[in-house]
Amino acid sequence: MTITAGVVAVQGDVSEHAAAVRRAARAHGHGRSGTGSGEPREAAEVHEIRTSGIVPDCDVLLVPGGESTTISRLLARQGIDEEIREHVRAGKPLLATCAGLIVASRDAKDDRVETLDLLDVSVDRNAFGRQVDSFEAPLSVTGLDEPFPAVFIRAPMIDEVGADVEVLATWEDRPVAVRQGSILATSFHPELTDDDRIHRLAFFETVPA
Repeated sequence: MTITAGVVAVQGDVSEHAAAVRRAARAHGHGRSGTGSGEPREAAEVHEIRTSGIVPDCDVLLVPGGESTTISRLLARQGIDEEIREHVRAGKPLLATCAGLIVASRDAKDDRVETLDLLDVSVDRNAFGRQVDSFEAPLSVTGLDEPFPAVFIRAPMIDEVGADVEVLATWEDRPVAVRQGSILATSFHPELTDDDRIHRLAFFETVPA
């Protein structure tokens, strides 16, 4: 089985996300053929999204980090924003990381950011500091057996979550990974490690109740 993944490619770690979703698909599909061969039976075909018309063909989507003002404006200019909303309305998975989280939120507390209003959270942009304040931390994430090595780079803080939003991880009592329906969003950059478990959690695995 091959899934079609789309990575919004106007900014951010596009190739890193593409590599992570391919690893996640292989890990999830390994040995699932029932033949006992142990050969991978699931793969991901990844498309970079810069124009409209690609999102409707995608099974899963990723909105990476970057500069949230620029990302949101380009999504609106190219007509990709409404395609992403329709993707989520159809119940298809979306992973939004760092600036992607800001763009997906209902309130970025910045009028320059045209949010998608898909995720019932408000965020404080760059709340964890400047580039020089970047850090890595082991996070306990609901659905993962071992801590995840989360990389925070100019990370946004989630300061308010709606009733339908599940907090999957916190750092210093602040939500840094959340889930609402088919959307999983993180303040950190899971694609900057060799650990593909966040991508698996977003696209292939269910968080325990």
